[in-house]
Amino acid sequence: MADITAAMVKELRESTGAGMLDCKKALVESNGNMEQAVDWLRKKGLASAAKKSSRIAAEGLVAVTVKGNKGAAVEVNSETDFVAKNEIFQAFVADAVEAALDTNSDVEALKNAKDASSGKTFGERLTDMVARIGENMNLRRTKVVSVNNGLICSYVHNVARDNLGKIGVLVALESTADKAQLADLGKHIAMHIAANAPIALNIAGVDAAAVEHEKEIFREQAAASGKPANIIEKMIEGRIRKFYEEVVLEEQSYVMDPDKKVKDVVADKAKECGADIKISDYVFFKLGDGLQKKEEDFAAEVNAQLAK
Repeated sequence: MADITAAMVKELRESTGAGMLDCKKALVESNGNMEQAVDWLRKKGLASAAKKSSRIAAEGLVAVTVKGNKGAAVEVNSETDFVAKNEIFQAFVADAVEAALDTNSDVEALKNAKDASSGKTFGERLTDMVARIGENMNLRRTKVVSVNNGLICSYVHNVARDNLGKIGVLVALESTADKAQLADLGKHIAMHIAANAPIALNIAGVDAAAVEHEKEIFREQAAASGKPANIIEKMIEGRIRKFYEEVVLEEQSYVMDPDKKVKDVVADKAKECGADIKISDYVFFKLGDGLQKKEEDFAAEVNAQLAK
C-alpha cells in the first residue's frame, strides 16, 4: 500500500473541496492514485465534478497574437515565476507566438522554425536560454485558428506585458458582419472563455470517453438512491445535460447574461447585424493546465546556493 502523506491529503482537499478525513480515505482506497481518489470522492457525492486534482499551476507564460485572418497561441513553461518575469524569457515567448502563425498548431514545427533575428531555431534559442538563465524550460504547446470571412479576437488575463499573461484566449468568428460589431462580441466571448474554461466548442466536440466517464460516476451516485433502473437512466440523462452546460462553450450560461446561453447571445448578435455569425473555433490556454509543479523549500534552495 502506498504511503499517504499529509501533502497528498492537502492537495486532494484543495482540488475537490472534500473533507480531510474523506480525502484520506479516498487516497487509501485508491492506493495513492490522485485521479482515482477524485473519482472515489465524486462517486460518494463528496467532490465537485468541476475540480481536477491534476490542475496544479506550473510557471511561465501564455502568449497570443492575431495577424489578419489568423491567430496563434503558445505556452512556454519555466520552473519559477522569477524567470517568467525575465525580459529574455518574455522576448522569447513573444517571438515564438509570432512564428507560431506559420506552424499549423505543431509544436515540433515551431521548435524547428528559424528565428530571423538570430538565425537559430526556436529549439536552439530555448537551449541557449536554459544555459544562460540556469533553469529548465519547455515550449509546451501551440494552436493556430483562422477564418475565411470574419474576425479573430484575443484576450489575455493576468497580463505580464502586451499579449503575454497567465491565460490566453482566441475566438474565431466566421461572418460577413461589420468588423466592429464582431470585435465587441468576440472580446466578450473571449472573456467568458477565460472565466469558464470550456473543454469543447459544441456537444459534438466533447470526447466520448469523457462522457462515458461522467455517466459511470453519475450512475453509481444514482444507484445509491434505490430508484428503479428506468428512473436512474433518466436521472443520468439530466446530469449529462447539466455536464454539457458546464463544459461546452455553446451550452454555457453567458457570464455577462446568465439567463442566456453563449449560442443564444451569438444568435441575437447575428439578428442585430443582419448576417450569420458562427464561432468556428477557439483557443483556451491556461498556464500550467495539467502540469505537476514540484514543491520547493526556498530556504533550503538558498542555503544550497550559498554552500556552493
